[in-house]
Amino acid sequence: MFACVLLQDKEINSRKVMVHGKDGKFEVREWKKLRVGDVVKVEKDSFFPADLILLSSSYPDGICYVETMNLDGETNLKLKRSLERTVELDEESEFGNFQAQIKCEDPNPNLYTFVGNLEYGEEIMPLGPQQVLLRDSKLRNTPYVFGVVIFTGHETKVMQNATDPPSKRSRVERRMDSIIYFLFTILVLISVIGSIAFGVRTKVSTPSWWYIRPDDTDMKYDPKNPGLAGLLHLVTALILYGYLIPISLYVSIEIVKVLQAQFINNDRKMYHAETDRPAHAHTSNLNEELGQVDTILSDKTGTLTCNQMEFVKCSIAGVAYGCGVTEVERATARRLGKDPQMLEESATEEDRSMGASIEMMPMGHTGRLPVKGFNFKDERLMEGQWINQPNPEVLQMFFRILAVCHTAIPDEDDVTGMVTYEAESPDEAAFVVAAREFGFEFMKRTQSSVVIQEPGPNGNPIQR
Repeated sequence: MFACVLLQDKEINSRKVMVHGKDGKFEVREWKKLRVGDVVKVEKDSFFPADLILLSSSYPDGICYVETMNLDGETNLKLKRSLERTVELDEESEFGNFQAQIKCEDPNPNLYTFVGNLEYGEEIMPLGPQQVLLRDSKLRNTPYVFGVVIFTGHETKVMQNATDPPSKRSRVERRMDSIIYFLFTILVLISVIGSIAFGVRTKVSTPSWWYIRPDDTDMKYDPKNPGLAGLLHLVTALILYGYLIPISLYVSIEIVKVLQAQFINNDRKMYHAETDRPAHAHTSNLNEELGQVDTILSDKTGTLTCNQMEFVKCSIAGVAYGCGVTEVERATARRLGKDPQMLEESATEEDRSMGASIEMMPMGHTGRLPVKGFNFKDERLMEGQWINQPNPEVLQMFFRILAVCHTAIPDEDDVTGMVTYEAESPDEAAFVVAAREFGFEFMKRTQSSVVIQEPGPNGNPIQR
């Protein structure tokens, strides 16, 4: 295990990153050669090689999205923002004359706090956690960022929080180790006592044994040097009594574990018919630990969910819209022994009783291609019908809020021309997608404005 950890560390530290060199150009350099003060360029879906201060990004307002799953287990993206003074440093050529000084706290394991100052020219600007990019986190949804190294190696926050890996030895193996240690202690004790007794007897009794020729004997029985005779006897005793330690017990246990793994693979009762997957033992180390779980600790329900969001229903000015049924309602109906389809029919009748003209369709068929994050069904709002409702101004303001109040970034595919939204969380992505499906499409964002496209008075789209 120790050799595997060293090999993995060597592989990680040999990764490459773009670093600003002495000649003013960015060059490829290994992580292990980074030094504090180096300006690096990290590209999309790459890990940060050290703890960095964000200087600028590919976006005009100097923001980027970071995935910190390796640090805190959270899959939601974190929004990072550079200082306004360094946002203009968004090209490699602009770092030729860049000189600044950073004064910050000493290395510590706190992931969510940071105190420091950036002295750029005659300005002194405060730095906080919003400008820190930690090692082992990944750059997501951003083409590239520029950052300056503040901590490297064991001074990074992830290394400050590193702990020794827990032992994966089973309870039986640990018990076997205790038995072996006990038997080895007995072996050494017996050998030492026997060697001391042999040395004493060699000194006292050997001179009276004429047939051994004590005046002309070898070192093993020399009464003049009983210490050496006892030491040689100790080596002999350790070899002779070595069979007291059952080394073959480990081999026998491993053979039993391999046979147990074969029984697991061939057990028909452990076959899952829905996914057509039988049980498969990838290792035989922990066979004896199966079925012995007594406690499960979970910090929150988010650990057990898929973290997927869909826009299904909404309430505008006290009026409920959306006749779909959520997964929670379906699960509750199944738990109560009811048919989930009856919930959809009852939702349809309820909307019709409120004066809604809705044409319900079977689940999974909406007359249009499904959109990820959008599962809304209500003919009062879809296809531009919201303009015919009694309060179109209120509905329009609601859709504008969905399209404007977020931190998402539009990402247009150069090949297909399709626009996708890169958001900090799936909640925001679902809201922006819903606004687009209602006709209010978020187009772009600058440091001081947000541009959306919405239906005009004559039905033609206009930008605001």
